[in-house]
Amino acid sequence: MWFFDALASGFQHPTDPARLQWFRIVFGTVLTARFALSFGQGGWDRLTPGSLSAHVAEQRFGPARARLLIGLYRPALIVRTAAAVALAVGVAPRLALLLVLAGAAMELLYLKSPNAVRYTLLTGTCLLLAGDLGTGLHIAHGSSTANTWAQVLLVLVTTDIYWNSAWQKLRSPQFRSGLYLAQWVHVYSQVRDRLPYRRQFAVPGIVRRYMGNLTDRDVRLWRFVAVLVIALEIALPPALLVQQTMPYAVAVGIGMHAAFTCLKPRQLITFSGLTVGTYLAFT
Repeated sequence: MWFFDALASGFQHPTDPARLQWFRIVFGTVLTARFALSFGQGGWDRLTPGSLSAHVAEQRFGPARARLLIGLYRPALIVRTAAAVALAVGVAPRLALLLVLAGAAMELLYLKSPNAVRYTLLTGTCLLLAGDLGTGLHIAHGSSTANTWAQVLLVLVTTDIYWNSAWQKLRSPQFRSGLYLAQWVHVYSQVRDRLPYRRQFAVPGIVRRYMGNLTDRDVRLWRFVAVLVIALEIALPPALLVQQTMPYAVAVGIGMHAAFTCLKPRQLITFSGLTVGTYLAFT
């Protein structure tokens, strides 16, 4: 198996550089979508003088630094979006990647829950360590050690994300029991028509209809879903590394992340898009 051969050889085992070149395209595309969405729902007007977010920034960083952040905010939105497009199409990819990572890191200054930003910086740093990002939309297949180290890192990052997530779920009695998911879908079903941004949620009607209450039957169904998710998060990384099981693991992983994204499309588009993209590094 290439992964263990790469570890044993001190990352001198040759791999196909096309794998991380494809991931560069996926990374740029996902971040383009994330940055483009950040213009909407008040994102363009965040940190305007006199706003609550500007006041919070002044309290957190002081007046001088807050003014600097406010002045750079809108130009940074434009620059990072253009850089994400350039990264996806392969124009000066390394410089574009640096600008994308800097633009993503800016969100750490004002987002309340920047987990997606941290994950973006982590996977983006792995990509930055690749020796051959390619140029344009041309994908160069071959055999070299230029991307071996970065590819191993991406596999380790994805494995840690999955296994750590499974561990946290295993430690949560409410999640294991199915009650957390049952309560979440039930509350969503009751208030979805009153939400200010309805497109932030996309739970299918059939799920709301047959699993949207808090009966014993509903909780049992969600308990099965919870156990299934934990099992999949544990099994997916090794299954992705084995050539015979990888196609099935990719299909299952895509389906699982599609279900995750239905719960919070805007919030999970980055996590799901980048995680599925890292599957390219497992072969």
